[in-house]
Amino acid sequence: MQDLPRRRPEERIIRRALIRPIRIALTARRPRPPRPLSPLIVFYAFGVIIGIGMFALALPISSHGGGWTPFMDAFFTSTSATTVTGLTVVDTATAWTPFGKGVILVLIQVGGLGIMTISTLLILAVGRRVGLRERFTLSMESSGRATFGGAVRLVRTIALVVLIAEVIGVIAFTARFSFDYPFPTALWHGVFHSVSSFNNAGFVVLPGEGIQAYQSDLSILLITAALIMAGGISYAVIMNVLAVRRFGRLSLDTKLVLTMSLALWAVGMVIIFVSEYSNDATMGAMSVGDKLANSFFETTSGRTAGFESVSVAAMREYTWLALMGLMFVGGAAGSAVGGIKVATFALILASVWATIRGRSRVELFKRQIPGQQVSIALAIGALGLAIILGVVFVLAIIEDMRLVELLFETVSAFGTVGNSTGVTAMLSVAGQVLIALTMFVGKIGPVTLMLALSQRARPTLYQYGHENVRIG
Repeated sequence: MQDLPRRRPEERIIRRALIRPIRIALTARRPRPPRPLSPLIVFYAFGVIIGIGMFALALPISSHGGGWTPFMDAFFTSTSATTVTGLTVVDTATAWTPFGKGVILVLIQVGGLGIMTISTLLILAVGRRVGLRERFTLSMESSGRATFGGAVRLVRTIALVVLIAEVIGVIAFTARFSFDYPFPTALWHGVFHSVSSFNNAGFVVLPGEGIQAYQSDLSILLITAALIMAGGISYAVIMNVLAVRRFGRLSLDTKLVLTMSLALWAVGMVIIFVSEYSNDATMGAMSVGDKLANSFFETTSGRTAGFESVSVAAMREYTWLALMGLMFVGGAAGSAVGGIKVATFALILASVWATIRGRSRVELFKRQIPGQQVSIALAIGALGLAIILGVVFVLAIIEDMRLVELLFETVSAFGTVGNSTGVTAMLSVAGQVLIALTMFVGKIGPVTLMLALSQRARPTLYQYGHENVRIG
């Protein structure tokens, strides 16, 4: 047996207890992906504001009649003000007390500026951070484009632009109204009509004939039209123009909004001037200069706002047809205006033109438009027409009125314009509820649809075989 090596004196043996490792079973859970922010948040937000406004307008302090305001009057007015439409079932100047008019003014401002924009300002005021999903929804509501960066900064700039524009309007209106009213009254009219004009709301608190009393006053017409145009082309377009100041360097969205708006204003002005030139009930007795001024005002206001320098109810029916086309298009995405939006209309026209020319790509201003955006534009246009036709079909069944009048009121409600042939107040309760719902859908419909389609967009990993069908 081999001898073991002897231990040296300087060596020591240290014995330690063996510790067995303890194993702890941990169940690994995959983190749930954050749920996408529902596009219905815009729906809920506007619904809540309409409900609050309806309750405030129903209070006895809001109306001159004494007692609680009838439900339909409060509901319809609150919906019209929040959606910045301007259709009314009672006269705004005489039916409501100063408190009620103040409620309407607040609803117009909240609805025009945007529920999500107001929410962001409140979040910033209390120091809360705005998350990624909130930025996405805010960018869609504020600028009409799905971007993640700079949404909060955009909202701050929007608030500043709105404040500056409305203050300028207040000063201009007050200066003009001070010739007709005491200064406190002139200031109140200046504040109300500046907010109503910039937000394209169409509400008027002037006594008597309202804006029609100033149809020969170029200052009132130009101030109102300028505010309507500024509010209708959207805050994002205004900021892009102020930042770049050269047409060639503007974004494609800004180019489309400006060119289409100018084209619609020009075409509408010519149509109204020619069709109403000899109509004694509207512009027949005016001078040529006043006819041009009122034609310009009506095409500007008639497309997005609803102020009337001449009676829309007295216009010829083919003038109504032109106004319906303008109201259906509406203003720019991200503005206070309803309708399918001018950029959507431009993409539809460009798609039709590309098809006629036999081209598979849609191109505008030397830029190619993604096919998905063209499809969304076509979907918005088709759904808008479907909504209008569906509402008119139901109204034709339950109301004993001419079809053209019902169609005009429906298009005006969907475009959140406020032009009226005078039949809104004569509708039944069911008809007024249907028009109110149309205003609500017209205000939030395109925004909600864009959010839904943008969030559902996913790349397709497969492709079916091609097969042609017979067209035409």
